[in-house]
Amino acid sequence: MFRKRFYYLLELQYLGFRYHGWQKQPDVLTVERMVGRTLAYVLDHKNFKLLASGRTDAKVSANKAYVELFLDNEALDLASFLPLFNENLPPDIRALNISEVDKSFNVIEAPKEKEYLYLFSFGSKIHPFCAPFMINIKTPLKLSVMMEAARLFEGTHDFRTYTYKPNPETRTVGSVICSEIVKNTIYTANFFPEESYVYRVRGKGFKRHQIRLMMGVLLDLGEGKIDLDFVKQTLEPNNAIKLERIVPASGLILNDVSI
Repeated sequence: MFRKRFYYLLELQYLGFRYHGWQKQPDVLTVERMVGRTLAYVLDHKNFKLLASGRTDAKVSANKAYVELFLDNEALDLASFLPLFNENLPPDIRALNISEVDKSFNVIEAPKEKEYLYLFSFGSKIHPFCAPFMINIKTPLKLSVMMEAARLFEGTHDFRTYTYKPNPETRTVGSVICSEIVKNTIYTANFFPEESYVYRVRGKGFKRHQIRLMMGVLLDLGEGKIDLDFVKQTLEPNNAIKLERIVPASGLILNDVSI
């Protein structure tokens, strides 16, 4: 029997705190599993598959994420689909938009740039409601030197030191368009501390745990455990430095994807 296939691009938001990442895995709750279950219920069949532009890790949230929907046999009524889909999604996942694309569209190659944010604060312990959004460092941080070091990641570098468990074939050279630490005015709430900060990093793509390793080095620097020269050494080709600090995932947000 001839199968006709339709292609759609879904734009999603989700709070990742209760999920084991995007990708469907046996016996754990993931964003993909919940999106797939909801689609199966709304469509009343399972003749579809999903492919994300990138896979977020456990507890990582997304303000904007893209997923391609491959649907067999019957086209969607886009006007009625989105409200019904949102009505049945769990409250921590929202569909922002859906549009039809053609067979040539490649959701993995399509992103021109991705922006991630990592929220943090330091000082006295913060409100427990902050836990899904930011981490808290109890010791004072030297923010000025952290800000200086963040800029070192900009440009094209071999990020092997910041690549989690690379093998000899892993491509580790990449470009970072923006890397900066600024006061957090992007995400706010009345239970957030009076002052919080955000590490903002933009590029076409990043390796697994890369940003969390970069943030770990910046915090080590801010705490006085390493110096600025050490950060420079981590970006030198063929260095033998192995980083140990991978910061918690709950402070990380996929903030924007440009397609």
